[in-house]
Amino acid sequence: MKPNNILIAPIRSFFVETGELAYFAGRFFREIFRRPFEFKELLKQCYNMGNRSMLLVGVTGFIIGLVFTLQSRPKMIELGAVAWLPSMVSISIIREIGPIITALICAGRIGSGIGAELGAMRVTEQIDAMEVSGTNPFKFLVVTRILATTLMIPLLVIMSDAVALFGSFLIENIKGDVSFTLYFDEVFRALKYSDLVPSTIKTFFFGFAIGLVGCYKGYYCKHGTVGVGLTANAAVVEASMVVFIIDFAAVLITDIFYSI
Repeated sequence: MKPNNILIAPIRSFFVETGELAYFAGRFFREIFRRPFEFKELLKQCYNMGNRSMLLVGVTGFIIGLVFTLQSRPKMIELGAVAWLPSMVSISIIREIGPIITALICAGRIGSGIGAELGAMRVTEQIDAMEVSGTNPFKFLVVTRILATTLMIPLLVIMSDAVALFGSFLIENIKGDVSFTLYFDEVFRALKYSDLVPSTIKTFFFGFAIGLVGCYKGYYCKHGTVGVGLTANAAVVEASMVVFIIDFAAVLITDIFYSI
């Protein structure tokens, strides 16, 4: 292969896949308003993605709160600013750490699951059978899953943030004998709408991106059963990258908006 082709081929592949993903997203927005509305399947997917992810997300958030507070406390004591620890931890977790870590966890668990499930249905020709029978597989399989991730990821992030703050409180209670009331009074005193609103809004985009990438990869899975594993892996990697890009864009837009 010529040196030029080595450079051009990945770039061309990137733009082709980006275009296909954009078309896939456009098809989702067209189908979402067309009948029939698969409410039962949507509720089922919300349960599968939300309820079954709660333990993993909760444990992760709790450990984040513990570790972040344990690592920050000695330096805050050295600077004589230990009273500011609840404020610092709460703002850091709510603004950035909670949403991004939870989204990455969900990209690994939910994104790979969607990619593997739809990929297996594609290679075993179940999706083709649905098309032949007159069922709209895109509406039933893709629209419901993307909507479910869009709705469930923000709820999981809120739960993760709450558990992380509780884990932080436990460390402060044990190390500094800080009461529950005093700790959370400082937390809510530090938080503003400018912290809560942007960090909540971007989680809907995280959920949409995770569902979109997972469904796209699974729906167009190729190369038989081997492709199912490759699809699940690609769904995790690409969904994680898109989450980082969305997070950077959200931070940039928020910074520009509040600096005006």
